[in-house]
Amino acid sequence: MLLPATVRPFALSEKQIWLFIISLLILLQFSALQVPILEPDGALYAGIAKTMVLKHDYLNLFADGHEWLDKPHFPFWMAALSFQVFGFHTWSYKLPAILFLLLGAWYTYRFARSLYGENTARWAVCILLTAEHLVLSNNDVRAEPYLTGLIIAAVYHFYRSVEQPWRYHLLAGALFTACAVMTKGIFALVPIGAAIGGHLLFTRQWKQLFHWQWLVAFLLISLFITPELYALYQQFDRHPEKVVFGSTGVSGLRFFFWDSQFGRFMNTGPIKGAGDPFFFFHTLLWAFLPWPVMLYAAVILFFRKWKKQAEYYCICGALATFALFSLSRFQLPHYLNIIFPFFAILTANYILSLQTDKGLRFFRITQYTIIILIAVAGVVIDLLYKPAMGYVWLIPVAALIVLYILLHYWLDKSTKAAVFYRSVAISILLNLYLNTILYPDMMQYQSGSEAARYANATIPGTPVTLYQHNSYSFEYYLNAPVPRIDSAATGVVFTTQEGVADLQQKGYACTVLQRFPNFYVSKLDLPFVRKATRATALGEKVLVRVKKTSL
Repeated sequence: MLLPATVRPFALSEKQIWLFIISLLILLQFSALQVPILEPDGALYAGIAKTMVLKHDYLNLFADGHEWLDKPHFPFWMAALSFQVFGFHTWSYKLPAILFLLLGAWYTYRFARSLYGENTARWAVCILLTAEHLVLSNNDVRAEPYLTGLIIAAVYHFYRSVEQPWRYHLLAGALFTACAVMTKGIFALVPIGAAIGGHLLFTRQWKQLFHWQWLVAFLLISLFITPELYALYQQFDRHPEKVVFGSTGVSGLRFFFWDSQFGRFMNTGPIKGAGDPFFFFHTLLWAFLPWPVMLYAAVILFFRKWKKQAEYYCICGALATFALFSLSRFQLPHYLNIIFPFFAILTANYILSLQTDKGLRFFRITQYTIIILIAVAGVVIDLLYKPAMGYVWLIPVAALIVLYILLHYWLDKSTKAAVFYRSVAISILLNLYLNTILYPDMMQYQSGSEAARYANATIPGTPVTLYQHNSYSFEYYLNAPVPRIDSAATGVVFTTQEGVADLQQKGYACTVLQRFPNFYVSKLDLPFVRKATRATALGEKVLVRVKKTSL
C-alpha cells in the first residue's frame, strides 16, 4: 500500500499517518472557537445559558425577556457549567459542544472497531470529522454536537450490554440516552432504539430482543430524565397562569412529551414548518462532503447484500432517523448530524471493501472529482468574497504545504489510502479557510456582536435597550443589562433605522453613536457573498443615545 522505504524519505506506517491526520482533524474542530457565535439560534442558546448563570437559576429558561419553552435543558446546563468555570466568552460557549462531538468521534471509533476492525474504525473517524456540516456546526453551535456524541455513545454501550448483560454498559447506555432525551426530546430514542432493535430483529435474536434488561434500561432512563421533568414542572405546570405561546395553562411536560416532538412531526404543535420529503436526500450531497457519493453507494450495496450482512446497527439507526426526518414537516440541515457516526462507519466499511479494479477506479475517479470541485469552489468563493485576510492566510497555506509533502511522499498516488487521505486533506484545507479567514471576516456584518463589542469598549457597563427588534448576539456579548421595550426608550438604544424614525416621530432626540452593517451570516446568499453586490444585501442597525425633547 505504501511506497518502499528506499523511495520514501520517511518510512511511516499508515497508522502513524492516521495519527497525524486525526490530530489535525481534532485541531480543526477547535479552529472555530474564536469565531463569534452565529445568530439566531446559536446566540439565542448562549444567551439562555448566560441568563441561567446571572440569575443563579438553573431550572427556568428565559429568552426574549420572557419565559421560554422550546428545547430541553441539557445543552444549557453544559454551557452554563462552562460559563461558571471560564466566564462568558465565545470559546467557553462552544467548548463543551465540541468536546461532546469529540466524544462522539471516540465512540464512533470504538463501535466501528468492534463491528469491523481497526482500519474501518480509523477511517470512520476521519470521515466523521470531515463531514462538512459537522464542521460547520462548530460555528453555529446548537444541540446537535451534544446529540452526536450522546447517541453514538448510547448505542455503543447498549450494543455491549447485549454481549455482556448486567455489566456497567446498561447503566452507561441508559445515562447517555437520558442525556440525549434531555437535549432534544423523546425522539432521540429513535436512532438508539432503531439501531439496537433493528439489529436484533434482522438477526433474529428474539431472546435478546425481548430480554427484560430493556425494561431495566427504560426504568433507568425514566429515572435519569427526572431533572428535566422537574424543571419543566416547576416552571410551567406548577404555574398555569403563565402566558406561553400566547396562551395560559400550557403544560411544559405535555410540550416535552408531545408538542415539541409529535406536534412538529405532524405540524400540529405551536411551532410549525413546511417539509419536503426529498429535502435530506439533496442536503446530504453537500452536508456529507467529501463523501456523499461513497455513502449512497455504501447504502445501495448494503441493501443488495442484505442477507449477508453481519450487523444492522448502523443502517437501522441511520435510515430510521433519516426516514423520520424526511416525513416530518419541520426540517433543517443540521438535523442530519446526529446520524453521521452511523453514516461514517457504513462509508468507511464500504470503501475498504472495494477490491476490484472497477470498484477502485470508481472510488478514485469520484473522490478526485470531488477534490477538484471543492478546490475550485474554495477559489471561486474567495475570489467572489475577497476577504481582508491579512497574514492569517499563512495558516491554510502552511497546512497545504505540509499535507502535500506528507501525502505525496508517504503514500503511493494510486492506492486507496492515498485517495482517502487526500480527500481528508482537502476537507481540512477548506474548513481551515472557512474558520480562519472567511467566517471571521463575515462576522463583521453580524451587527449584534459588533455593536456589543463597540459598546463594551466605548460605554462600558452602560445598559443598552433593544428597541423594536431582537439581537441575540448583542444580548450575549454586551457586558451590561439589555432591557427590551417596544413603546418608548431613553438612554442608549440599539435599534434599526425604522426604530430611530419611530422614536423621532414620538418626540425623542436621537444621537447616533455608531452604525453597523447587518446581515444574517447563517443565511448566506450570492448577493452578500459577491463583494461587488454586497452593499445591496446589507441592512443597517444603529447604536443611538435617546433623549426626550423638551416641549
